Amino acid sequence: MVTKAITATTIGINSCKIEVEVDVANSLPGMSIVGLPDSAVSEARERVHSAIKNSGFSFPLGKVIVNLAPADIRKEGTNFDLPIAVGILKEQGIDIPDDNSTAFLGELSLDGSVRKVNGILPLVSGLKDSGITTVFVPAENAKEAALVQNIKVYGVKHLVDVVSHFSETPIQQTIIDINKYLKENSETDYIYDFKDVKGQQKAKKALEIAAAGGHNVLMSGSPGSGKTMMAKCLASILPPLQLKEAFELTKIYSICGLLPQDKPLMTQRPFRAIHHTASPNGIIGGGSNPKPGEITLAHRGVLFLDEMIEFPRQVLEVLRQPLEDGEVVISRAKTSIKYPAQFILVGAMNPCPCGYLGDKEKQCTCAEYQIQRYRSKLSGPLLDRIDLIINVPRLTTDELINTKTEAEPSAKIRERVIRAREIQADRYAKEGIYTNAELNAKQIKVFCKTDEKTSDFLKLAAQKFQLSGRKYSRILKLARTIADLNSKENITLEHVTQALQYREG
Repeated sequence: MVTKAITATTIGINSCKIEVEVDVANSLPGMSIVGLPDSAVSEARERVHSAIKNSGFSFPLGKVIVNLAPADIRKEGTNFDLPIAVGILKEQGIDIPDDNSTAFLGELSLDGSVRKVNGILPLVSGLKDSGITTVFVPAENAKEAALVQNIKVYGVKHLVDVVSHFSETPIQQTIIDINKYLKENSETDYIYDFKDVKGQQKAKKALEIAAAGGHNVLMSGSPGSGKTMMAKCLASILPPLQLKEAFELTKIYSICGLLPQDKPLMTQRPFRAIHHTASPNGIIGGGSNPKPGEITLAHRGVLFLDEMIEFPRQVLEVLRQPLEDGEVVISRAKTSIKYPAQFILVGAMNPCPCGYLGDKEKQCTCAEYQIQRYRSKLSGPLLDRIDLIINVPRLTTDELINTKTEAEPSAKIRERVIRAREIQADRYAKEGIYTNAELNAKQIKVFCKTDEKTSDFLKLAAQKFQLSGRKYSRILKLARTIADLNSKENITLEHVTQALQYREG
């Protein structure tokens, strides 16, 4: 008799329901797993055999055949151990009900204990969407699984617990109120605060606009001007995650195994600072079985490239498509996977090789051709995708030491950013986007309308600065954010001129 157990496998940040079919043939003892398993799934033979034996159950004497259906989908990971063991126990007559609304996920140790696995949130979420109402997961993953509402979650510590649940001692259900959890854990103390940054009012305002509208920023300035510190301060003014954003971000970090042990839900926007030695695959994602890269780990947060011009050109150019589309498609011979990548790019660079071009106190020693060659490392198409390009001058010694006025704290700036984001959330409630930076060409025509005077000015600016279509659209989106920060319903000439000032550095 063929027995079945339900489980799932991840595909990108989503999942697919898998049926584990078990049959015992009257043949030489052994175990075979079919259905496109990877090496981790194939090795389940030894883990499951030892786990069942060491849990006090008997293992079938004949040939155990395990089929993972549908057979044309690649199966990877160790979460198939528990459902395979459950299917074998059913075949042995153990009283585990045949219920197509119950699923099992988990890795087995040789002694029968159940270990945590990666990707539980997307797995359980996908199972719920496919009609599953009850799921058994490793005890360490129970809180994460319980973030999926309206599904019964039971945390399992040992294979014996599954059998006991249906016969003697039911496992206590794990329940989490996701809205309450997000609210209680969204506040944090930031190490870097704008109150500690002296001067640089224009740069601070630019970063406020970037945070409010999700715009990309490039800061150019001498060493010691505060570019890196201000980039780190950006995290302190970002608005709290919405529930849908937190859920999507948690899926990504769950698949990568990067969720903190005591935090089943991502409650803070990510800030990813990467070194210029990073490879294209490390940033975009990849591998034979494609995994998320840094741009996906920075989803709904910040990707910071310090000394941006020192990154290899090949690495910078692979950012162009994700910056435009807000997602990345990784294609391989056997599969093609789409990952979200809606992030704020913050770059920092020196104005020239020596770093002191335009400095008030130190003289630049670079030749003109050296400066041109240095700046040419950033291509025009890449710069087209950056909304704010600003110069960050180094403070003089007098400005640095004698300035006694305390700068505006991040908390106050954050309040303005949150108000602007709330305006955008209401405006785009039916559009499926969160920020002005995500507007497409059709939406720009609807939400970024200007009066005749402003339109005429934009036409003149487009001719004078030879603006491309992409630059023109980004200026409109930037002006829309500036208007939102000022709580203005319509874009005015003032907002457009300010946007041009930031865009042209």
